[in-house]
Amino acid sequence: MRKMIFAVILAAVLWFVIFFPQHHAESNFWWRMSFSTSIIGAMSLYLGRGLKRYFAFNWRDAFIGLSSAALLWGMFYVGNWLSSLMFSFAEAQVDSIYALKEGSDKWLLGALLFFLIGPAEEIFWRGYVQQLLEERKGKQFALVATSTVYALVHLWSFNFMLIMAALVCALFWGLLYMYHKNLLTLTLSHAMWDLTVFVLFPI
Repeated sequence: MRKMIFAVILAAVLWFVIFFPQHHAESNFWWRMSFSTSIIGAMSLYLGRGLKRYFAFNWRDAFIGLSSAALLWGMFYVGNWLSSLMFSFAEAQVDSIYALKEGSDKWLLGALLFFLIGPAEEIFWRGYVQQLLEERKGKQFALVATSTVYALVHLWSFNFMLIMAALVCALFWGLLYMYHKNLLTLTLSHAMWDLTVFVLFPI
């Protein structure tokens, strides 16, 4: 458990590096994101050495991964419309998230999101953190704790819409993992959602 706590603290530090304003002019956001997720992904594979048993491919699980990504995109589409009616700052904050793409090659960004950032986040947050908490504290505690911490590390962004988006995503994928113990499904869902919402069909 101590190793997991250390890993979560390190993730919080890395997310600070990702979002800290002074870094914005010095390096590309997506390279910082790729660097940070690579570290937590590799760390979780090392610390959670039994993770391999949660990877299994079959067409049914692949379909669940892709369809869940589509469902989450639809939820965000509706959520974006509702939030724009509820909060005067919503549109500006969402625009600031998409502004992070400026100057980035579309296809390189898509590759980073699909093959690295999305999978690495799932391996760490669901495969390592949520799974370990589930084994020690139970499914419900693991879901709530992991989702809360995932949202909290996004506080460094000082963007309410992004923090809420992180919480919704964490609960969605956390529930999917709770009832469908296949990390391949989760990594495909996260990777496809990232690719869709940032590159293919931005909201």
